[in-house]
Amino acid sequence: MKRLCLVLIGLVALTGAAAAADLARPQPVPYYPKAPAFVPPYSWTGFYVGINGGGAFGSSNWDSTGSRNISGGLVGGTVGYNYQFGQGVVGVEGDMNWADINGSTTNACPAGCKTSDTWLATLRGRLGYAADRFMPYVTGGAAFGDIRASTPGFPAASATNTGWTVGGGLEAAIAANWTAKVEYLYVDLGKFNCGLNCGAGLTTDNVSFHTNLLRAGVNYKF
Repeated sequence: MKRLCLVLIGLVALTGAAAAADLARPQPVPYYPKAPAFVPPYSWTGFYVGINGGGAFGSSNWDSTGSRNISGGLVGGTVGYNYQFGQGVVGVEGDMNWADINGSTTNACPAGCKTSDTWLATLRGRLGYAADRFMPYVTGGAAFGDIRASTPGFPAASATNTGWTVGGGLEAAIAANWTAKVEYLYVDLGKFNCGLNCGAGLTTDNVSFHTNLLRAGVNYKF
């Protein structure tokens, strides 16, 4: 009888130890994979304002003295609106710039016949392709500016001309509502007749103005 009691006590002790071991072992934590955070695609729709600046190079031709190279820089402000449909983006953009673009020649003009431009503006349509936060685009429209023809010692002549422009660029969303762009434009302001006031000689002159713009800009979209 004593031996039977000892056996029963031993079995109870072993069972309790096994149960305690099972209770002490931590249960595995179930793994639930997290769904990836949803980032909505960038929208280009909206009004925007910005600043831009860059360089210019081109040519100007006078009937009496021929062609001369022109170069310089410009800086100004931009305003526009984009509307996105699918991955297509259409918009309109205008800019007004202070400019210092000029060039002169001494060909048939010993004192130096000079063409210059002090302001330049454009009003253009834009057509772009939205690759999320990047948008390559083409652009074209009207250009406005002054053409000034002068020679030291002679009266200067100038005219405000309307011409055309075409080009393209790449714009990228960089932070929150801010975008940055690089752009190329070809600008043709046509020509004007400065009469005898160019100081180029004894005949009237037609003066033309053509330039290439390479510029960068930063815009804030509302």
